[in-house]
Amino acid sequence: MKLALWTIGKAHEPYVKAGIEDFTKRLNHYFPAEWNIIPVPKGAGTLSEAELKRREGELILAALKPDDYLVALDERGRGLSSEGLAGLLQQRANEGTRTVVFLIGGAFGIDAAVLRRAQFQWSLSALTFPHQLVRLVLAEQLYRAGTILRNEKYHHK
Repeated sequence: MKLALWTIGKAHEPYVKAGIEDFTKRLNHYFPAEWNIIPVPKGAGTLSEAELKRREGELILAALKPDDYLVALDERGRGLSSEGLAGLLQQRANEGTRTVVFLIGGAFGIDAAVLRRAQFQWSLSALTFPHQLVRLVLAEQLYRAGTILRNEKYHHK
């Protein structure tokens, strides 16, 4: 099973880049994982919030394959413990899912059409984080889930 980590925005900022790269490399020992940074649509600064989300949504929906399992990171989603995330990955693997896409939306969130397409909406926290930090947390938590599934020492509980 492959993990696709998608985000809207710019390249990884230097203050998180090394951490993202490190955890993504570690994650690859458990699941093939790859980042896809989707550029903000042209003219984004002149668009309304709703129009920007709609255009971002169109880009995302066009890039998804029909059999991709989409996990949308959304503040209104369901919270998971690290063990719960590991369980989600194990369930997807058991059911033969080829690709799980983890989507971090744009500055204003994820368009409703994309949320409807998502099989799971996941809230990392009730707190609001900068998108760059969410990337780092996502990579680390997916790595942690891999260690949990293999009963390795990284995760202490």
